[in-house]
Amino acid sequence: MQCSLWKVFSNSLKPTLRQNNLILGSLQNRLYSSTGDADIVVIGSGPGGYVAAIKAAQLGMKTVCIEKNPTLGGTCLNVGCIPSKALLNNSHYYHMAHSGDLSNRGVETSDVRLNLDKLMEQKTKAVSALTGGIVQLFKKNKITLIKGHGKITGVNQVTATKEDGSTETVNTKNILIATGSEVTPFPGIEVDEETVVSSTGALKLPSVPKRLIVIGAGVIGVELGSVWSRLGSEVTAIEFMPTIGGVGIDGEVAKTFQKILTKQGLNFKLGTKVTGAKKEGGVIKVNIEDVKDSNKQEVLECDVLLVCVGRRPYTVGLGLEEIGIEKDQKGRIPVNSVFQTVIPNIYAIGDCIHGPMLAHKAEDEGIVCVEGIMGGPVHIDYNCVPSVIYTHPEVGWVGRSEEDLKREGINYKVGKFPFAANSRAKTNNDTDGFVKVLSDQATDRILGTHIIGPTAGELINEAVLAQEYGASSEDVARVCHAHPTCSEALREANLAAYFGKPINF
Repeated sequence: MQCSLWKVFSNSLKPTLRQNNLILGSLQNRLYSSTGDADIVVIGSGPGGYVAAIKAAQLGMKTVCIEKNPTLGGTCLNVGCIPSKALLNNSHYYHMAHSGDLSNRGVETSDVRLNLDKLMEQKTKAVSALTGGIVQLFKKNKITLIKGHGKITGVNQVTATKEDGSTETVNTKNILIATGSEVTPFPGIEVDEETVVSSTGALKLPSVPKRLIVIGAGVIGVELGSVWSRLGSEVTAIEFMPTIGGVGIDGEVAKTFQKILTKQGLNFKLGTKVTGAKKEGGVIKVNIEDVKDSNKQEVLECDVLLVCVGRRPYTVGLGLEEIGIEKDQKGRIPVNSVFQTVIPNIYAIGDCIHGPMLAHKAEDEGIVCVEGIMGGPVHIDYNCVPSVIYTHPEVGWVGRSEEDLKREGINYKVGKFPFAANSRAKTNNDTDGFVKVLSDQATDRILGTHIIGPTAGELINEAVLAQEYGASSEDVARVCHAHPTCSEALREANLAAYFGKPINF
């Protein structure tokens, strides 16, 4: 196997060294801490903020978390990742029953009806349980929670303005900004969260719109478009780029993805831009034109317009400029390799700094940032941060795409395996998609893995682990995988990348 023994040996030493550094850092922090109210104040309780606060408390830091919203968990838990996955999962069940897919599997159904209120109720229960869970974790770890809008009012001071207008000031040794992101507005289109909605409004529509237009066919656009298409809406997604799926998706995967979603009933207008939208007599008229030819114009009509053109860092009202922290042109907070701003004891993580706006990226940054404050090593390989689209089939990827490798001039091998030849996918009658592995031509080291198919969001994590530890395609190909499982498709793709041929195709 190509994986070096010295790397395995050195990695086995890391836990001991890391623990020693953290213990030493903890002692130093207690010895040299200011006489303030806290060792660290975390502004924001999203995936990055709440995880960082818990880790800080576990490492012995006196921790305060300031959150402006009524509930904890940030965008992801309240109006993002979690509620959207509840709707995606349950709308898929409804679609299977309503479309006849269940009857094709021998499960006869009749009088299948949608109870949208129940669907939304299950989503709300999941969100409430998880937000409440963070509250309990804060209590268990003795984290002080302050409800209010946090503003940095000094190098070692944060002031929270509460809902009633009162303020509370906390003196602290360290400050961690984890304020996340917000929906990017579309110029000229005002969102009312009723008929012109952002992703937030799309998660709580009171009825299924007859016609839904989605501006943007990135991750959020195709996920929410899929939800409402399954529930009966005629969905059209308008995308400025020539492909769907957003930044980072492999070109071949994107084309296959579009074909599958089109077959499911979604309509796409790619290479198209929206020039305006207005309400007329209960209908929303959307003006569009071809990106390459402005003479090709069209007016589309819909009942609900969903604006999904991305997110931007939430960095307003934090007092950054007053203390000398300048934001970049995209509103992000510049940080160094250990997440320090230009003021050494003020740190930032997550959506408000550079990198992909992903909850798990923010969580990892929160953990290693706090460990770094306590004297531990700080390292994240952003090339090993996975991305997932939770449609059906799912799409997951990590590392470089073919387009990336061609652009960088790297010689590579391709190994592919279709789920149509995978025994578990075949028995589940769920065979759309494939696994594609890209490895270095000379060393066989895995450079990227791209999956479209059943449980891609789960399967991609094996690829992440392999890539994080520098595995070759041969390494994964020689690891025994349980049979029958969809994970065998990943093994076969690695076998194809290394040997040139899979076994079962």
